[in-house]
Amino acid sequence: MRSKREMPRTDQFDYDLPPELIAQEPAEKRDASRMLVLDRATGELQHRSAVNLPEYLRAGDLLILNDTRVIPARIFGRKEATGGKVEFLILEEKSRNMWEVLMRSSRRPAVGSRVLLADGKAIATVIEDGEEGRAVVQIASDTPLLELLDVYGITPLPPYIHRSGQQDKQEDRSRYQTVYAREPGAVAAPTAGLHFTESMFTALEAKGVATAKLTLHVGIGTFKPVTSERVEDHQMESERYVISDGTADAIRQTKERGGRVIAVGSTSVRTLEASAGEAGEVTAGSGRTNLFIYPPYEFRIVDAVLTNFHLPKSTLIMMMSAFAGRELIMSAYEEAVRERYRFFSYGDCMLIL
Repeated sequence: MRSKREMPRTDQFDYDLPPELIAQEPAEKRDASRMLVLDRATGELQHRSAVNLPEYLRAGDLLILNDTRVIPARIFGRKEATGGKVEFLILEEKSRNMWEVLMRSSRRPAVGSRVLLADGKAIATVIEDGEEGRAVVQIASDTPLLELLDVYGITPLPPYIHRSGQQDKQEDRSRYQTVYAREPGAVAAPTAGLHFTESMFTALEAKGVATAKLTLHVGIGTFKPVTSERVEDHQMESERYVISDGTADAIRQTKERGGRVIAVGSTSVRTLEASAGEAGEVTAGSGRTNLFIYPPYEFRIVDAVLTNFHLPKSTLIMMMSAFAGRELIMSAYEEAVRERYRFFSYGDCMLIL
């Protein structure tokens, strides 16, 4: 819910980050990542580890997890007419066999031209050519596209994680994925969930902390920079989500008994808040959301957040600033830089209580 207080400027969410703090590889163990704990009420900061998360939760709390699964959505092909190389990033199926993609090549294929994918096992015909590299292609194959991507596709890592060539790194296939990922459709991981292990869930269950899942298929828009001077002029891209009846009921029951709803990651925050009614209830169902959360914003559902460290001037750092206050968040980020935390998707995390 938007307040009428003065709207912030984009440059108020900038900070200096040494490039060497951008994590290029995951931590050796998922739950060995560092965790900066921020108390919103006092401003106190504690330096802990992700494995310590259960210490900060209590019986009756509910963790909300995004169970989307990253698909190996980058795939290379050849123009049928010339043999020239083409790269697709498969974004979303718009209708049967019609896919929205990001398309890159030295000379852009014209509408009507065909691209051979997966050693010729699939043929992509360009149907529409859009802006910012986007296109709509019709993909014909005897094998479902997702199955072909499992064999020929490459994990679509964020642009700040550097890999060489066109080879998929097996570690990225497993580590750029949560241990509870189930529903294929994302082109980016809900990275706060990367810190969880089965032993952490065992510890949480023993403490009486429940879990529930929702699905938000993270799109390429998560990396879209905010370039407007005024925050409110930025346009968010919509993303698909599903909230089950069971998850909606679990949230309602948690609130009724005085427990806290802890969102794991910005994607869970956005989905919960997008589905929230005026009275603070979550509505089950599926749909799309382009909700842009930035200060000032009144949260209806979320009581605490586990999140990674986000890019300067990004929509995600703006969301966390709405939750904890801009000054507190920017101060916490300064502390994280001083203490040499690892940043972004493969980096460390922050628990905001």
